[in-house]
Amino acid sequence: MDLAYIPSPSTGVIHLGPIPLRGYAFCIIIGVFVAVWLGNKRWIARGGTAGTVADIAVWAVPFGLVGGRLYHVITDYQLYFSEGENWVDAFKIWEGGLGIWGAIALGAVGAWIGCRRRGISLPAYADAIAPGIAFAQAIGRWGNWFNQELYGKPTDVPWALKITEGPNREAGLYHPTFLYESLWNVAVGFLVIWADRRFKLGHGRAFALYVAAYCSGRVWTEALRVDEAHHILGLRLNVWTAIIVGLLAVVYFVVSARLRPGREEIVEPRTAAAAAEKADGNTDAVEGAEAAEAEAADAVEDKAAGPGDEDRETDGNGADHGAGSAAKS
Repeated sequence: MDLAYIPSPSTGVIHLGPIPLRGYAFCIIIGVFVAVWLGNKRWIARGGTAGTVADIAVWAVPFGLVGGRLYHVITDYQLYFSEGENWVDAFKIWEGGLGIWGAIALGAVGAWIGCRRRGISLPAYADAIAPGIAFAQAIGRWGNWFNQELYGKPTDVPWALKITEGPNREAGLYHPTFLYESLWNVAVGFLVIWADRRFKLGHGRAFALYVAAYCSGRVWTEALRVDEAHHILGLRLNVWTAIIVGLLAVVYFVVSARLRPGREEIVEPRTAAAAAEKADGNTDAVEGAEAAEAEAADAVEDKAAGPGDEDRETDGNGADHGAGSAAKS
């Protein structure tokens, strides 16, 4: 008898009348909000304006969802295009199936478009949202719990995940790889925040640190999984992807630190230009006020000095006339 385990939800959908509320979708949505909220705070702290992160996310999020789904469908095509399967299911994103590699790749394209429209550097934007993405992944992984998917090998540890009988799965106790990866992503998010504060990472290095750290954890969580996957040289495809992407992130981090040390001083040129224009306007106003004040002071001095001089001149003329009269007399 198993005394301790993590239960799985009896269903991943709650119906409010005709409206289905899916746990997987909720986790994705909450994760996006957390990423945008934290990214906005970090962007403002770097000198950007409020709302910029959300404006660019309008481009990045849809691209990321499409990229994540495409990666999943392409790498697990047998689930949708083999005999007996319905290819229409490839569009049912709410049933699960988003590949983080495709989400990041195509999401970066969307972010690049958004950054170009606002004249912002993509690496600076990526640094701001990096820890938020890690936290979003941590939340999103709980969507796999609702769908009872992506679990690991059978185990009898006290924190084992109980899976019920269903399509393409057998009842039993398995490693909760969704939980392992969720906790790892939380740790990665805090690591990036700490390193960014400690070393003032810039030019995309905070994002590269996130990618490298995430990939190192993904290697061992992926190795525990038992769901169907393609293998290359005995390793799952996602393991190879994590190794390659993680190494590329490390190379970028090192090369970037040598070529472009330090952090960007200006992350949003429009904001800097507006601030400079405002400062110039304030300077002109101050100078104008000082000039007006000086002119007013001169006018007061002239007015004060004028009557005295005239009186003295009049007195002088009067004395001369008096002396002349006396001489004539």
